[in-house]
Amino acid sequence: MTARNNKIRVVKPAAFGLRRRVVLTSFIIVMAILTGRAVFLQVMNAEFLVKQGNARHLRVVKENAVRGMIMDRNGAPLAVSTPVDSVWVQPGMFVEARSQWSSLAHVLDISEAQVARLVRQNRDREFLYLKRHVTPDVAEHVSQLNVPGVSLLREYRRYYPTGAVTGHVLGFTNIDDQGQEGIELVFNDRLAAQPGKVQVFKDRHGKAVESVDQIQRAIPGSDMRISLDRRLQYLVYRELTETVLRHKARGGSAVILDAKTGEILAMANAPDFNPNNRLDLRSNNFRNRAVTDVFEPGSTVKPFTVAAALESGLYTPGSRIDTTPGVVKVGAATIRDEHKNGMLSVAGVIQKSSNVGAARIALAMNREVMRDFFAGAGFGELTGINLPGEVDGNLPKAERWVKIDQAVMSFGYGLSVTALQLARAYTAFANDGMLTPLSVLPLAEARPRRVMSVQTARQMRSMLELAAGDDGTGAAAQVRHYRVAGKTGTVHKLVNGEYADDRYLSLFAGMIPASDPRLVMVVMIDDPQGKYFGGQVAAPVFGKVMSGAMRILNVAPDAPVVEKRWARAGSGGAT
Repeated sequence: MTARNNKIRVVKPAAFGLRRRVVLTSFIIVMAILTGRAVFLQVMNAEFLVKQGNARHLRVVKENAVRGMIMDRNGAPLAVSTPVDSVWVQPGMFVEARSQWSSLAHVLDISEAQVARLVRQNRDREFLYLKRHVTPDVAEHVSQLNVPGVSLLREYRRYYPTGAVTGHVLGFTNIDDQGQEGIELVFNDRLAAQPGKVQVFKDRHGKAVESVDQIQRAIPGSDMRISLDRRLQYLVYRELTETVLRHKARGGSAVILDAKTGEILAMANAPDFNPNNRLDLRSNNFRNRAVTDVFEPGSTVKPFTVAAALESGLYTPGSRIDTTPGVVKVGAATIRDEHKNGMLSVAGVIQKSSNVGAARIALAMNREVMRDFFAGAGFGELTGINLPGEVDGNLPKAERWVKIDQAVMSFGYGLSVTALQLARAYTAFANDGMLTPLSVLPLAEARPRRVMSVQTARQMRSMLELAAGDDGTGAAAQVRHYRVAGKTGTVHKLVNGEYADDRYLSLFAGMIPASDPRLVMVVMIDDPQGKYFGGQVAAPVFGKVMSGAMRILNVAPDAPVVEKRWARAGSGGAT
């Protein structure tokens, strides 16, 4: 190694100072540039940047509230709303996660093609439902996938604890929790919740991470009680359904009213409708046939014919009516009794359900008087209950009646009613001549109207007791330890504009306890097979339901029946 190679280079102090100044100057320049940029962004351009940031991360989302609960008169829940999650997306952000569409579609049990179609058709929207009301497990899986642009929204789904038992009365809501039928529709304004609006901050995946501001407060719907008694409703539903099945009938309806207040305590139809099952929402299934379907009421109208005659002063309960020989000619038509009853009292006409006797009584009256009495009892008018689809039936104008019209009207042909109308009309007998307004709310203010005198109403109740007695057509409606008053009916059905010889409606309308009625009930069975008389098919439904109802409501038994001297028991029976 030479001496030259062993020399050590020495850096002069002047050169070291120059380098330091260059580095320091460069640093100062960079800092100045960054500081200037920060000032520009944070001060001079701050408003613009805030707007841009908010546009990307602040969103206003809907905040749902719970719909009001429907309860029966005793507070038992009939309709409640349970929280569920719905899956929604921001299409603009969601398209960037195309690789995850397949996994998400699998969790939601929909096809990837369906997802693609929805996004393609709604690409410009900020909000798009992908699937609504998913189960908690599905919602959890969706959350775990963490797909950009996919979020969960808390909503509420209606659930009906009593299912088909109250289905026709309560109706149902749509997927947006808005009432569509029944009580849910009539009182939607009271039950419906008002959604709110919340401003939230979202991360880069579109997930809400913080609530920023409450723009509009969500308001829950109001809870409400209705007049139904769930216990009575179940009794009616069970007996009606079993009777329709046992007699292979086309269907049936039944209604129970509080005789004093007009509150609807039970109302059921068969076939039934379960509002928890939305797979087959056809009007034929969910319409409340007790208020939407009309029928000719048959012999259940005879008490109104007799009451009109008593009010007119032409007859008394003991007046004699000759029904011999069991037929009467009215013009070209012939009216017949099921059995030959001979001479009957007016009370006997009701007890034996004599068509001939009812026709003779009707033809002795002025047709306007008779028609006005029927109208006063609520036939041909809406009940005022305001349930969806209610019809007013048909009561022809008196000036259109010829003698045969007046005659057949006396035993329930030529006019049409609903089961609810008929039940309401019978409250006039139960309530000492006062026709009671109907209500689906408990303890509603009632303003009854007088239809007949107290005396006539009580005389009719006594006659109806005979009709439901051992020698009457409605003996099967009897309830042990209680006095029952009621009337059977058997009606030939209209088929293609003509009365069918072998198709019937079976009816019973009655009240209990007869001494001071608490409940009024109407039963209608449509087209039973085999047995078809109202006393054989409909009356037993009344007896079974009321046996349980008296026990549930703790109604005291009646005093012993006092037989009326003017009651004349004849042989046989009719409808």
